[in-house]
Formats: sequence, C-alpha cells, structure tokens
Amino acid sequence: MITESIKRQFSFITGNYRVLVVSWIIMDLATEMPTPNFQYYVQALGGTGLELGIIGLANFLCLALVAFPGGYLADKYGRRQLITTMTFGLALSFLLFAFAGSWHLVLVGTIMNSLCLIYQPALFAMVQDSVPVERRGMGSTIMQLIHGAFNTPGPIIAGFLLLQFGLITSMRIIYVLMTLLCLIAAVWRLRLTETMSKGEPIRLKYVVSSYPKAISESIRVWKTVPRSTIWLLIGQIMVMFSFALTQVINAVYARDVLHIPVELWWITFIPLLLIMILASVPIGLMIDKIGRRIPLILGVVVSALGTWLFIDGDLLMVMFSMALFGLGQLALMAGSSALFADLVQQENRGKVVGFANFAGYLAMGFGMLLGNFLYVGSVPQMPFYVNLVLAIPEFLIVTFLIHEPKEKAESISTLTNAKT
Repeated sequence: MITESIKRQFSFITGNYRVLVVSWIIMDLATEMPTPNFQYYVQALGGTGLELGIIGLANFLCLALVAFPGGYLADKYGRRQLITTMTFGLALSFLLFAFAGSWHLVLVGTIMNSLCLIYQPALFAMVQDSVPVERRGMGSTIMQLIHGAFNTPGPIIAGFLLLQFGLITSMRIIYVLMTLLCLIAAVWRLRLTETMSKGEPIRLKYVVSSYPKAISESIRVWKTVPRSTIWLLIGQIMVMFSFALTQVINAVYARDVLHIPVELWWITFIPLLLIMILASVPIGLMIDKIGRRIPLILGVVVSALGTWLFIDGDLLMVMFSMALFGLGQLALMAGSSALFADLVQQENRGKVVGFANFAGYLAMGFGMLLGNFLYVGSVPQMPFYVNLVLAIPEFLIVTFLIHEPKEKAESISTLTNAKT
C-alpha cells in the first residue's frame, strides 16, 4: 500500500522532468560547497569594504540583462538549445573562481556565470511545461528537496576542506569540483527534448537582434495576465530585495558581530538544508491540496521570524534561524512557482519568467549593494531591520491582493493526455 502510494505521488517524474532532476542531483553535489566561505574568500583575495556588494550587484545586473532575451528566446525558438549550450558555459565559468589571484577575477567569473544563466527562463518554462497541473506543488518542492538533499553534504565538505587545507586552497578545490560536476550535468542534459512545437534553431545574431523585441513583448505580455500575477510579481520582488539585504553580509556579520568563529560558520547551513529535505514533500502536498496562498503567507511569516532571531543569536540560535530561512524559502519559492504556472498560459511563460527574473535580479543586485553599504556605513544590524520592515507589505500583498484562479493554465502533459 505504502509503496503503491509513493509510486502514484511521484509517477509524473518522467521525460524531460526526469532528465532535469538527474542533472540537478549532479550539479547540487557541489553547488553549496562555496557558499559558507565565499565572503571570506573574497576578503582573503583583497576584497574589502564594498567589494562584496559590487560582486553581488554585478551578479544580478548580468542576470537581469539576460532575463529578457532568455524568456523571449525560450518562447520563440525553444527551450532545449538554450539549456544545453549554456550549461556548458556555466561549468567553465567556475574555473575563473578556482584560479582567481584577486577579487577582480572573482568578479569576472561572476559576470560570466550570470550571463550563461540566460537559460533560466527556458529551464523554468520547461519544468512548467512538463509537470501536470495537479502535481505543480509537488513538482516545485521536489526541486527544493533535491537541492536540500544533495546540497547538505556541501557545507560539511567545505568545513572539512577548510580545516585540512586552509581557506584559499579549499575554495580552489571546491570550484574545480564544481566545474567537473557541471560538465557531467551538461552532457546529461543533451538528452532533453524540445517542448515547443514551433521552435527554430537559435543563432548568435538572434540573441542580439531580438533584444528590443524581447523587451517589448516581455512588457506587453503583462497586459494579458490576471491582476494577481502582477501582485505576485511585486511581492516576489520585495521578498528577493529583502533577502539580498542580509544574504550579502550574513557570514561577515556572524563573525564580527555575533562572534561565531569562521571554522564553525559552515555548521549553520546544515539545518537550513535539512529542513528543505524534511519539509519539501509536506509543503508540496499542502500546495496541491489546500492551495498556493497559505504556503506563501507561511513563507513570509517564518522568514521574518528567522531574521529577528538571527540579529542577536548565538550559534544555536543562528542554526535555528537558518532552519526557519530554509522553511520560508521553500514555501515561498514552491508556492510562487506553482501560482505563476496556474496564472500564465504556456506560450507566455518564458516571457513572464524572463520579466520576473529581470525585475527580481535588479532588486537583489541593488539589495546586496545597499545591504553591504548599510552594514559598513551604518549600524551593522540595519540590513536586518529593513528586512523586517519590508515583511509587513509582503504579508499584506499575499494575504489580500493575490487570488488563485478558478481555472488553472494547462501544461504540456495535460494537453497531451487530453488528446490521447
């Protein structure tokens, strides 16, 4: 009985979605390794003052730059070619981090890495194309389950390498491992099949020449979507901005204000990743059974509580707050992903995701710059205080202005089943 129930719950993991799941597993084995000590690595390479904010701003400005053509190209020319080609470029960009002699090369690597993520709208659109309507909540949370499960060893390995080889050498080893694993994932993604029936081969000139049209169509599409889609976008932008305010300096803040040793900081990431494993299936079932809005409200409240506990926490309290961040992030990402898919028709999803990414990445870029500026030039707690203030309008938007549609937009698998 239990085995059959599990098989039914996860029977939709086939085709493109299964290929992507395997590729995420491979990539996530190393993805979280550099995160705990990245801020320390940049400082060790000469990055002081606002350099962390500059790298964060460059990262998200580049992501914003490619969001429009990424979404447009995904809808006009198809998903597969963007995803497969740019995954190879993403893998090679990590070599710049591995052999950086100063923080400037980390900045260059960040820019290259972000530009290669032009495939993100195509990736998200392919996921939405491939998951049945009634499994969108579970489909979104499985992504987070994979990230949590296969990211969890990352901080542990990073801590072990830090103790064995020191900060700089351990980070170089980590980035070489990331390069190798992402190359393997890129080869595996060659198995993907196109989901857009009218897709054409993409040529380099299309990326440049299509930019003005991509912007205009990505803006125009918002005239056709339900009003709740616009409020969902506004809420998502605010969440991403407030998250960036504190993400850019949390490791430095923990070391210099909370006096948590560098050698112990990586431990705080373990409860964050574990909670994403344990809560992913329950959150997915909640989204599919009772709707999208309640998980979104839960995400805002829990994230704000985590921020409040982090401000004056000791090691144990920070670990608990990181677990709350993981729960809040899971609920917000899965709930908003499922709701966007409900609200937006398949032929417009790439453009909508592209515009949402553009706006969100701009918000995160300037949030990181502002967060680092407030930390350096004001009281160090100020980024966390601003984060808490922004939680109020976020809560009001989700509670009163976002409504779920009575009829959900279909996915490719639904349309295929209807025809057969």
